[in-house]
Amino acid sequence: MSYLKVLHCSLCRKNGIYGISSKSILFKIGNGTPVQQLATISTSHCWKSKLPLISQTQTSSSGKNKNVPQDTRVWKETPTHDIRNNLGHYCMMLSKFRLTSLVVMTSMAGYALAPAPFNFTTFALCAVGTGLVSSAANSINQYHEVPFDAQMTRTKNRVLVKGLLEPVHAISFAAITSASGLSILYFGVNPLTAALGAGNLVLYTSVYTPMKRMSILNTWLGSVVGAIPPLMGWAGCTGGLDAGALVLGVVLYSWQFPHFNALSWNLRPDYSRAGYRMMAVTDPALCRRVALRHTGIITATCLTSSYLDVTNLWFALESLPLNLYFMYLAWQFYKKSDSGSSRKLFKFSLIHLPALMLLMLVNKKYWSSSETREHKDVLKSQDVNKLPESKRITVLPRGPVVAAQETDLR
Repeated sequence: MSYLKVLHCSLCRKNGIYGISSKSILFKIGNGTPVQQLATISTSHCWKSKLPLISQTQTSSSGKNKNVPQDTRVWKETPTHDIRNNLGHYCMMLSKFRLTSLVVMTSMAGYALAPAPFNFTTFALCAVGTGLVSSAANSINQYHEVPFDAQMTRTKNRVLVKGLLEPVHAISFAAITSASGLSILYFGVNPLTAALGAGNLVLYTSVYTPMKRMSILNTWLGSVVGAIPPLMGWAGCTGGLDAGALVLGVVLYSWQFPHFNALSWNLRPDYSRAGYRMMAVTDPALCRRVALRHTGIITATCLTSSYLDVTNLWFALESLPLNLYFMYLAWQFYKKSDSGSSRKLFKFSLIHLPALMLLMLVNKKYWSSSETREHKDVLKSQDVNKLPESKRITVLPRGPVVAAQETDLR
């Protein structure tokens, strides 16, 4: 048995315990360490109310740590998901809803810009059919690229990569949407629009998707895929393709390059890790040059659209500031080639296309095919009036033919 003499206990001062007598206090020490004895002794009301129970807290916490097992596995169970309750959300992810919405928007713009009478039923069927075909193409694309999407930060959360859906679900979704979409386009719109949709589906899933890992030409082929939806809208309205459809196709084709090249610039580590042959990875200088070049092509196409009877002259003037600023951002991307300039170019491309389509719609030159025919007839009559009298051909109206008979005047 021994005693420990303590004066002004430092433990008490640290915990805000005051009012203890300045006289020395003798602690009787039996079995155990001095710290344990100090924690269990109370000499006044102040000690009882303010001194924390150190030994009890340490004992309880250590007991809890000993009882809770630590998970040291390198794998964990995959949680089960209720597909029925989340089916709509999963289908939107399979269809790449934002990309499909952009495709449908360009198709609707092509229909609205065509010089033919507007039919709301055909317009709606064309939009729905185009959206369904685009959803099928995106679903098949994700089915083929599961092992590569898993290596990219941007795509590692897709439904097939995370195991939220099985591959059979993606194939079934693609089969249903493609069959229904092409049927709507064929029977509800016209065969030409359905043929364009089917061709674009095959081009995207069977040519463009595997080419992404084979050749840098995949970007040019992908731009063709992006240029077909406005042609589908134009064909759905007029039943054919003409110079106006060519203008829309060139604008959408060229717009893909600054948009995608700027997007892929900051994703070079992901594309390189997954083995994709993109311009930003294989030839960064070409990536910047092509983006700048095609902004110039867009500007030139918009300036010449009035001569092809697609828009009026006001469109050339109104779209010029928009296109020039697009060219300026592409020039900054070409010169600086950093993440900031590429991000600015990509974000403005998302604004540029809807604004350009809206300007084209507002400044549409002909609102019906009858106006186009009347305009052509006026031009023909003006050309005929310019000819000299000697070269003009007078066409008599068709009437009954009267045959003269000889009479005998004897």
